[in-house]
This record gives sequence, C-alpha cells and structure tokens, in this order.
Amino acid sequence: MNNLNSIILEGNLVRDAALAEPVPGFKKCIFSMGVNRFYKNRKNEAVDEVSFFDVETYGRMAEYCSEKAKKGRGVRVVGRLKQDTWKDDNGKTLSRVYVVAEHIEYKPEKKTDAEEAVVEKKAETPQTPAPAPEQVKEPVPVEEEAVF
Repeated sequence: MNNLNSIILEGNLVRDAALAEPVPGFKKCIFSMGVNRFYKNRKNEAVDEVSFFDVETYGRMAEYCSEKAKKGRGVRVVGRLKQDTWKDDNGKTLSRVYVVAEHIEYKPEKKTDAEEAVVEKKAETPQTPAPAPEQVKEPVPVEEEAVF
C-alpha cells in the first residue's frame, strides 16, 4: 500500500524552464518556482516568506513545459515529492528533494508594454460603422436546420 505523497504549489517561475534529454527518447524539463506566504508575527508585523522549489516534468509534458514555462509566469503545480540520494567523491551521503509534476496549470501571460500599446492603438483607431440595415442589398441566407 502506498502512503499519501501529494503536493499542490502555486507561485511564479524564477527562471526559464530547461529541457534535457538525458537518455535518447526520454525528455525531462526542469524549472524552479517561488511560492510566497504572507502572515503577521506575534508583534503584528507583516512578514513575507518566500520558498523556492525545484520541479521536474517528463515526456510530452516536458516538451510542452519547455515552451510555456518562462520566467515570471504564474503556475499551479500538482505533483509528488521525490528524494534522490547519492554519495559524493568523499563518500559523504547527499540528498535532494524536489517536486515531480503530474499536472501544471499556467496562468495567463502578462502583456508587455509594446503589446499593450498595440491594443490601445487599435482601440483608438476609429472603426468604420456597420451599414444600416436598409443599406444591405443582398439577403442573408438562413439555414433551415442546424446540425451539431
């Protein structure tokens, strides 16, 4: 019987994701995310605590992640914790705990100033008014039955 090992994190990427292929045909994407926690301490002072987590994805999810996971983008990761252990050259045992993502949701990307300027310019451009109904000379065809 497996014990429960599940985690949900929501935060922002602190750097672009890196796609690797450690073994031919096996893709792995690695990224780091920062998760903020705000609370008040005993002195009623606001405290901003940040935790950083390494996240890995595999296969098709890794390929998609390498395209979408860019620095600053908000993400929600559902996954599990994994621990790797190894011995260094001196025989000392080292370990690393990271998140293996099973599901990732990407928050909408923020528009750059240039993209916002284009949207504003389009809004400022006067639109040609639609012709009045009496100016339409051709009848609009109407389908008798809609098939879905």
